[in-house]
Amino acid sequence: MARDPYSVLGVSKSADEKTIRDAYRQLAKKYHPDRNPDNKQAEDKFKAASAAFDIVGDKEKRAKYDRGEIGPDGNPRGPFAGGGGWQGGARGGPHQANGGYGPGAGQGRHQGYDDIGDIFSDIFGGGAGRGQGPMQGRDVRYRMDVEFAEAATGVTKRVTMPDGKTLNVTIPEGLRDGQTLRLRGQGEPGFKGGPAGDVYVEVTVRPHRFFEVEGDNVMLEVPVTLSEAVLGAKIVVPTVHGDVSVGVPRGTSSGASLRLKGKGLKNAKTGNTGDQIVRLKIVLPETTDEEFEQFIASWQGDKDQNPRARMKA
Repeated sequence: MARDPYSVLGVSKSADEKTIRDAYRQLAKKYHPDRNPDNKQAEDKFKAASAAFDIVGDKEKRAKYDRGEIGPDGNPRGPFAGGGGWQGGARGGPHQANGGYGPGAGQGRHQGYDDIGDIFSDIFGGGAGRGQGPMQGRDVRYRMDVEFAEAATGVTKRVTMPDGKTLNVTIPEGLRDGQTLRLRGQGEPGFKGGPAGDVYVEVTVRPHRFFEVEGDNVMLEVPVTLSEAVLGAKIVVPTVHGDVSVGVPRGTSSGASLRLKGKGLKNAKTGNTGDQIVRLKIVLPETTDEEFEQFIASWQGDKDQNPRARMKA
């Protein structure tokens, strides 16, 4: 006894045409006999999905089924079971005598597609009739996020693809936000012995709290105390490659920059590595005491200076 076509396709009775079509496409791709040779169970499931799509994938037949005029096998029932109805199961059946597979195979047009061949072209990536030769499998696209440090230094991430397949994705050193990695031969299997498709992984690099990127260089603003800026000091600053010790020259002004050679990002095209630019920012103590304020008030060293003199329009 034929099953309810909505249940066979795994959709609700209120599903729209696209949802029904997509559900059938997934089942047909999974159970098509050309991809499951000598697998009777898969062929039966393909036949059931095709018969179900032949009913609810056609607007008029779906309406008749919903009104109870035809059964899940396509035959009229009740008072509609007179002459002129569909006999012997769903029109065309899932497996035609001419060797074609799919609802209404070899019988022309079907609701939702210009020709039933279109759905198999979509499934197999270009007209997968039983008489065709080997074809490459479909490519798979995937998106993943990585941390800034992972992209800067490189890492291998194990990911699970939408079809459940797990892959090791190598993030190369210096990868930039938005770049796409290509994994050859890791896509969907080929058809009739054809090569597998590829996997394309689009990578989003999460922003870092401190580091910014300008070309191949990494920019970092580092706070220094007033005494470190006036008297000079050795300070430790982070880089994407680990902490390093740098010298702050005596009399450093806020905004001065230090360049750390080779501490930036690797350029995959040139093989060169950029620098890290450290911008120093003088910060005052969170709280000041009376002695400090009196010293600043009595100090005459900067009374004649105007640091904004060159900012005239």
